Amino acid sequence: MKQLIFFLALFIGFINIQKLYGNDLSNHYRPTIKNGKWGFFAHQRINRLAIFTLPQEMMPFYKTHLRYVIEHSVDPDQRRYAVKYEAPRHYIDLDAYGDSATYKLPTFWNDAVEKFTEDTLLKHGIVPWQIQLMKFQLTKAFRENDAQRILKLSAEIGHYVADANVPLHTTSNYNGQRTNQIGIHGFWESRLPELYSNDYDFFVGSAEYERYVGKRAWEAVRNANSALDSVLIFEQRLNTNFKETKKYSIEERNGQNIKVYAKDYSKKYHQSLDNQVERQMKRAVKMIGDLWFTAWVDAGQPNLTTLLNYKLSEKQKKEDENEEKSWLQKLFKAREEN
Repeated sequence: MKQLIFFLALFIGFINIQKLYGNDLSNHYRPTIKNGKWGFFAHQRINRLAIFTLPQEMMPFYKTHLRYVIEHSVDPDQRRYAVKYEAPRHYIDLDAYGDSATYKLPTFWNDAVEKFTEDTLLKHGIVPWQIQLMKFQLTKAFRENDAQRILKLSAEIGHYVADANVPLHTTSNYNGQRTNQIGIHGFWESRLPELYSNDYDFFVGSAEYERYVGKRAWEAVRNANSALDSVLIFEQRLNTNFKETKKYSIEERNGQNIKVYAKDYSKKYHQSLDNQVERQMKRAVKMIGDLWFTAWVDAGQPNLTTLLNYKLSEKQKKEDENEEKSWLQKLFKAREEN
């Protein structure tokens, strides 16, 4: 039931995203704030910022189609509970593999399957391998000058990269359910960015070629996991000093009153993390830009100016709409397990 409620809230939030961004999308676009993995707000902002790391040969194409790359950054979350095998692509439970898991788990998928079996890997999450797969798919799309696939894969690889940089996406205690901290997932990756990301310095420099994509994916997971203890411990300490009535507050969202972490509680938690959320968002931005650039280079640096006038056909728009409807239909038919 919790999964059903979460998905419905996520989908309703998506269909209410603002349609008017202004003439200068790069300067005036501000993603809508919703709950989700990193939150709609953070996923969309991360993808938008990654576009501005790209070289001149790539940026015009991505800026022209900026709206698509931003809006579709949340597609993987929309189908998370409706499409088989989608959920494991967003995380990896390193604690399931014991100590030093990131050094014991094989970098490449086939080696990992041989060592642990595919069922085991899917059970505990596959995000670092999913990133590698999507990079190769994006390279193929560039090589074939397939604008629709380039945009779709760019948007979605951005999502998985961002998830790989979230500490709580590297543990089976993903929502504090084992440490009496239910809700910490959304607190860290949705509430804090919502309140403070406007003050973050997102300058990460220009996109760079990544020779070892598999290694980079695992470095992201390893780095995120190294921050996990502080994510949990600092909130536990803070919780002991706050009464329940001071920890939460009520805010209006889309005409409804919802319970959120209070601003004072959020401020103190954010301060105790010492810019951790900002660092992880910046790492995600840089990594996404690097992988887009790497896929383009590996495809032979095709001329993207020929794709500037690309527009999604009515047939493709209809297919996208039908796909979203299918996600909902499958969701309602899904068997409740939790």
